[in-house]
Amino acid sequence: MSDAAPGKSPLTRLPDGTVKQVGPLTGTRVWTVPGRAHRPIEMVRDAPKPLGVGEATRLCAFCPDRYLETTPEKSRLVGPDYTELRRVPASQLFDTTAEFRRFGNLFEIVSAEYWRENHGFRQPASVVAWARDYLGEAAGREHIEHLAAVRTAASGTEQSREEAALDLVGGSHDVIVARRHVVDGATTDDELVSSGVLSPREHAEYFGFTVRSLDELARSQPHAEYVAVFQNWLLPAGASFEHLHKQLVAVDEHGPQVDHELRLLAGDRSLYQHAIADLAVAKGLVVAANDGAVAFAGVGHRYPAFEVYSRSRANLPHEHSPAEIRAMSDLVHALHAATGVHVPTNEEWHYRPPGAPWPMPWRIVLKWRISNPAGFEGGTKIYVNTIDPWELRARAVADLARLRLDGAIAEGIRIGDECRPDDTRLRYAD
Repeated sequence: MSDAAPGKSPLTRLPDGTVKQVGPLTGTRVWTVPGRAHRPIEMVRDAPKPLGVGEATRLCAFCPDRYLETTPEKSRLVGPDYTELRRVPASQLFDTTAEFRRFGNLFEIVSAEYWRENHGFRQPASVVAWARDYLGEAAGREHIEHLAAVRTAASGTEQSREEAALDLVGGSHDVIVARRHVVDGATTDDELVSSGVLSPREHAEYFGFTVRSLDELARSQPHAEYVAVFQNWLLPAGASFEHLHKQLVAVDEHGPQVDHELRLLAGDRSLYQHAIADLAVAKGLVVAANDGAVAFAGVGHRYPAFEVYSRSRANLPHEHSPAEIRAMSDLVHALHAATGVHVPTNEEWHYRPPGAPWPMPWRIVLKWRISNPAGFEGGTKIYVNTIDPWELRARAVADLARLRLDGAIAEGIRIGDECRPDDTRLRYAD
């Protein structure tokens, strides 16, 4: 079963052209009215600002000239082989350039204090030793003191240097940041590096680093039931900086959406095959596929949205093989490239919580945040989405075909009608 009414399609087009949708997994009601689909979707920007000498590497706190403005690093990937370095001391932060780096969020959604006070969590000896070692050198002490002062100014709560160090290195809300704010050789500040600007190999390293970090963060916080993984790109999508980054947040509950899907799964273990994949085939919404994943134009989303499903038997991201992770990465990267640099987006990861009783596939939803819900939506709980799933699919197929000719996306991606019947078979419940 799904949230669509029995016997009624969750996606219909009325005689006047209005498209009505019901989210199969959410019950969200969405309308697309004729004549709104061709409005520009890129964010309106101020006039580009010329970049001075050296400015491209210090535009924000995530840039490589400003490593000391973020918390102590848990790990970084360096060099052409993306070698991983762990717990780099403050005195050595500038000895290498990180292609991708992982560190705790300075202003956590779920704080270290939350886990300590509500769950009695205490950091393991290895993290206590890391905090002690970090403070053992002058550069590390200065770094911790500066960050503690920033947090005190924001919260009004003071901590000792030792307490601050332990919380800063042992938090459960991590950020993974890419090296470039703007493209190499950029002359203006609007030449941004989004996920789609990365090469397929760069994106695969970024993606794989996130999967490994998800596993590590889940294991480091024993009271967490789930780790939320997401990427906000550009201010309208919730990003603080126009610098590519993902976030991972450990939480002590699944959240209502996962709980709702588990209830649906109790009555239909093949929920995602029936409600999502089969619907996409029936309505002509398959966008692209490769040998390990498939992408659909999503139904019933408040914003135009792509859904990328793993076709693996594994449910948790870190249980996938390297080839299966790369398959997901390649499709997500291709859709980011088709979206474009100046379109605000959210990338949301969904997967089975480790303690859940029913199988669930790993899927990633990519949303175009190109409109703001207002009074109509608030009063009716009917959301107006300016681009219907058929139009979204048509745009993506055309853009992906162009990108393939340009060599800008990974090889092995089948686009639109090239997709095979077996591409839409999900194996998560096998």
